[in-house]
Amino acid sequence: MATAIEFALFAPYNKEAAVTGSFSEWEPIPMEKGDDGYFRTKVELEDGDYEYKFRVRSKSWFLEPDEWTEIVDPYATEIANESQNGIIRIKEGSRIVDTYVWSHDGNSLPSDRDLIIYEMHVGDFSGGEDDRNPRGKYKDVIGKLDYLSELGITAIELMPVNEYPGEYSWGYNPRYFFAAESSYGSTADLKHLIDECHARGIRVFLDGIYNHSEASSPLTQIDHDYWYHHSPRDPDNTWGPEFNFEHYDENYETYPARKFIGDVVRFWIQEYHIDGIRYDAARQIANYDFMGWIVSEANKTAGEKPFYNVAEHIPETTDLIGINGPMEGCWHESFYHCIKEHICGDTFDLERLKEAIDGKRQGYPGATDIVNYLSNHDRDRMMVELSNREIFDEAAFKRLKLGAAILMTAIGIPMLWMGEEFGDYHRTDPDPTKIDWTLLDNDLNRGLFEYYKGLIALRKQNPALQTEHIEFFHEDPESKVIAFTRWNDEGSRIVVIANFSDNFLANYTVPNFPADGTWHEWTRDFDIESGDGQIMVDLPEYEARVLVW
Repeated sequence: MATAIEFALFAPYNKEAAVTGSFSEWEPIPMEKGDDGYFRTKVELEDGDYEYKFRVRSKSWFLEPDEWTEIVDPYATEIANESQNGIIRIKEGSRIVDTYVWSHDGNSLPSDRDLIIYEMHVGDFSGGEDDRNPRGKYKDVIGKLDYLSELGITAIELMPVNEYPGEYSWGYNPRYFFAAESSYGSTADLKHLIDECHARGIRVFLDGIYNHSEASSPLTQIDHDYWYHHSPRDPDNTWGPEFNFEHYDENYETYPARKFIGDVVRFWIQEYHIDGIRYDAARQIANYDFMGWIVSEANKTAGEKPFYNVAEHIPETTDLIGINGPMEGCWHESFYHCIKEHICGDTFDLERLKEAIDGKRQGYPGATDIVNYLSNHDRDRMMVELSNREIFDEAAFKRLKLGAAILMTAIGIPMLWMGEEFGDYHRTDPDPTKIDWTLLDNDLNRGLFEYYKGLIALRKQNPALQTEHIEFFHEDPESKVIAFTRWNDEGSRIVVIANFSDNFLANYTVPNFPADGTWHEWTRDFDIESGDGQIMVDLPEYEARVLVW
């Protein structure tokens, strides 16, 4: 039985539009414009899947005036791989995305303070390792969720999964904002992945690209300057047409770019049940009013479940956070640069170290204000940085463990870049670069994985590491040693003593120790006594002692 299905296209200043599709043998069906700026028409459709496109007389400056152009529906929720047409799916007389039934919506999810984030690229994370640069799929990520649970991860952050052009991409060239990348699997496959994460108490964040789109995205073809700035504001840092969040259309009483991105964010939260968004290139968005509004819309849509809004801003700025800032968290880029230089032996700067470990010194007041990392999709893994300095094998792994200890005990939310936890050696590269899972068969790589696993468990078991409390009680610039303590008000306390030198410091005395008594040295698993306000420990080169009260 056929049902009248409405097709709509917002193109308020365009003269004509039509819809064409497999249901009309690709003959255009004229659409009528209403007073609200939408072109509409209804088509009688049986249940099933149909391909379709719009035709519109363009107002974009790079086309002839009122030239007819074919576009995919900007709101299309699925794209046909070969034809690059939109897909509309009808079931029981209504438009649907798919028939997936959620199983784990009732599961409790970790709070923001409990986050240990794992950033991944679906195509390069896992799947088909025996073939040459195969594309991983959503189902391959599901196959590794028990591994991530064993590691202790509480959230995964997916690099952009909006439909992009071409065979391979990091996803920072989004063409269709409502459609999930089909080369990774179906929409139901992505929902299954998120559902299985929730079953294990793992939240799922999306990397949201909202400052720009790919050049051939549908809105650019309809009326470029209605949604976008005419030209880049910063030509040296631009990746495509930039949304104009300042433009207000008085005739229709709307901010068109804001409305579109607001619809995108609400759709992904409602349809895919995501638990947070990482906002790419906040410096290029450059509109705190819009960012505050979109964060409010995201939280309102998410309702009572935990939702985290975190932004990348390079160079980082504390203005993003706090009473006047629009975001709930910020990528802590200075942490990466500081710890990299210190574990690689490039420098020793006590004040910079303290600022990196204690973000309050930089103006970040809360434990969830910053996301710390030793690498990410834009930064080479520390193994690469060490090999660039000809530091290999056991010496490299010692330094990687030192970095891990600082990452997991510093104030803020820790984040790992895929494969970092076992010492993957690949450079961060926008070309296909699968992580090497066979490394886990090697003792040093497996040892690093176990070290990360233990540190994450330590972090979960000791709420001192989820507070804003920190005190640097010992600084020794000559020996390159720093010691700090973290605590809460219920008796949980951690001490970290870190040696950033290439000297073995035997029987090293640490004065001004926070408490006398029995401590458990976590890294080597033994008990040690402190007394008279001091403790004596052996500090191997580039190693940290983590003591638990």
